[in-house]
Amino acid sequence: MIPRTIPAWLRAAPAIFVMAWGGNHFTPLLHMYEALGHYTTVMADVFLGAYVVGLIPGLLIAGALSDRYGRRPLVIAGVITGLVASILLGFGFSSTVMLCVGRFLAGLSVGVAMSVGTAWLKELSAQPFDRQADSVAGARRPALTLTIGFGLGAGVAGALAQWGPMPTLAPYLVHIVLSVAVLPLLVTAPETVPRYRAHRPFWRDLAVPLAGHRRFLRVIAPSAPWVFGAAGIAYAIMPKLVDTQLGEFNLAYATLLTVVTLGTGALVQPQVARINELTNGRALVVGMGMMLVGILLSICAAATLSPIVALVTAIMLGAAYGVCVVAGLVEVQRISTPADLAGITGVYYSLTYLGFLLPVLFAALNAVASYTLLMSLLGVVCAASLAVVAWGIRRV
Repeated sequence: MIPRTIPAWLRAAPAIFVMAWGGNHFTPLLHMYEALGHYTTVMADVFLGAYVVGLIPGLLIAGALSDRYGRRPLVIAGVITGLVASILLGFGFSSTVMLCVGRFLAGLSVGVAMSVGTAWLKELSAQPFDRQADSVAGARRPALTLTIGFGLGAGVAGALAQWGPMPTLAPYLVHIVLSVAVLPLLVTAPETVPRYRAHRPFWRDLAVPLAGHRRFLRVIAPSAPWVFGAAGIAYAIMPKLVDTQLGEFNLAYATLLTVVTLGTGALVQPQVARINELTNGRALVVGMGMMLVGILLSICAAATLSPIVALVTAIMLGAAYGVCVVAGLVEVQRISTPADLAGITGVYYSLTYLGFLLPVLFAALNAVASYTLLMSLLGVVCAASLAVVAWGIRRV
């Protein structure tokens, strides 16, 4: 029996949390697949690529489907898709095909969480579903739910793989159990989308006119890739830089950086509303400034190969991630309407995921340039993006 006193948004949030968990619990296990499964680094990149391929329909198509058929059915489908993904990943350790399909489905599930789930929690954080929420709750709650899911998923999976029994299976069993557990509460969450647009041709729902909005082009788009660019540097590049210093604790250290990055992001996200108040709506500029400091620290980490400097870098980049993701969602929700909220949110998160290409790009370029030089060039690009965002906020 589900208590009626549970707020509407808290009935949906656990499902978003679980889908995020299922998207990131694979990340700290890459070293395990290379060491125990004898998969090459190229194959590990293929697994990451399969995840990104799954994200695309989850981010860009699921939002349009939810505008037509409702948020709740799509989120239920996303949870079930993530559950199936973990079954394939858990029992397919020796099968490249099962791992690729599992990662594709995991990406699809996370795409639903980010586009549909973010829009749903935003709607459930406003009247008539929530009369006490502040003006930033619609951006803060989904961002915080996703961040905690990403962080705990990686932390628990990495710990089980490093010290627990059945390291290739146990991390996925946890997610399977959690996915089943959230479904009874999820089905009680109220629907927020009327079906008045169901008679329109579906292709019209896929159009996102707001992607051409001046504020989107001048403020949101230039800052979006740095959201997960910060995460990619912190827990994909930093562990590789210092792995020769860590011995058998590579997996544990990679897990630590993932948890620290996302944990710091979760801690700073509730402060974004206050930052916006103090800076007259320029929290995104503050976040980009923190990103630039984080890249400067990453240059020091690349030069010294120090695990301590890499840890400090992850903390700063985690703070930049936390501020930028919430401030970006605030900007997205400022220009959107209920009819196109899920669609433009999907486009926004699609741009944020461009940042996860940084580790792959740097790995390819490392053959001709050192990480110190690559990070220095990235710092120049970040400074230019910061200037563009600051100028865009001032002009628009």
